[in-house]
Amino acid sequence: MPEARIGVIGGTGLYEIEGLSDIEEVRVKTPFGDPSDSIVVGILEGTGIAFLPRHGRGHRINPTELPSRANIYALKSLGVEWIISINSAGSLKEELAPRHLVIPDQIIDRTRGRVSSFFGDGLVVHIPFADPFCPLLSEILHRAAQDAGATVHKGGTFIAMEGPQFSTRAESRLYRSWGGSIIGMTVLPEAKLAREAEICYASVACVTDYDCWHDEKEPVTAEIILAVLAENISTAKEIIKIASPLIPGRRDCECASALMTGMVTPPKLIPERMKRELALLIGRYVQ
Repeated sequence: MPEARIGVIGGTGLYEIEGLSDIEEVRVKTPFGDPSDSIVVGILEGTGIAFLPRHGRGHRINPTELPSRANIYALKSLGVEWIISINSAGSLKEELAPRHLVIPDQIIDRTRGRVSSFFGDGLVVHIPFADPFCPLLSEILHRAAQDAGATVHKGGTFIAMEGPQFSTRAESRLYRSWGGSIIGMTVLPEAKLAREAEICYASVACVTDYDCWHDEKEPVTAEIILAVLAENISTAKEIIKIASPLIPGRRDCECASALMTGMVTPPKLIPERMKRELALLIGRYVQ
């Protein structure tokens, strides 16, 4: 099976990047079922990179139904240490206009029906998550977005909502009062699972609309979001191409060793079945 150090989770078509070579399409089996789709692996700027269409080709899977555990596990199994997440988002601030990009640094979790951990069932793990996005990878993506000519904002709080319905006006105004910057449906549980898998994770959030708080703008629709995302695909490709050679070979951030202090259950009490199924994740610490 091919290997890749960098993973990209986003829309179908992102992997059609000029300069991508040695392309191979792979299907990965995981203990958590099948990923959203097959994964395209190739070489970009001398680095192995894996592309996974989050919603499947043709946009077939809604946010609540995403097999996020399978997606993150599959990328980990290919050797991925860094994940660039491409997300659509509604703006909760006037200055974050449609077609701008945001590199968020915080999350407020408003999801309800999603499994957000690999663990449980006999293995208790509490990872540190104060800084949910890798600061180093976020900095690299911010620089790459600037170099790509995008209007990009560094930092901000991503409100992660359940969906698949959009917000009510009351909810949108509430999130603004909390200091939220952008709102979307797909950054969680990916960010939590990536941290549990000791993978660096950061988001390039593409602002598509003003949600529904803005009295002078039409409320968001799926048609608006898809149209703006289509316009941003070329920019996202350029950011990935610029960022790839800037990502270092070694990691010394908190993401790379999140399980070191997070595992609570003594190894001798962890069920053997879990040791086998999760060896990819916990094998460094549990024999």
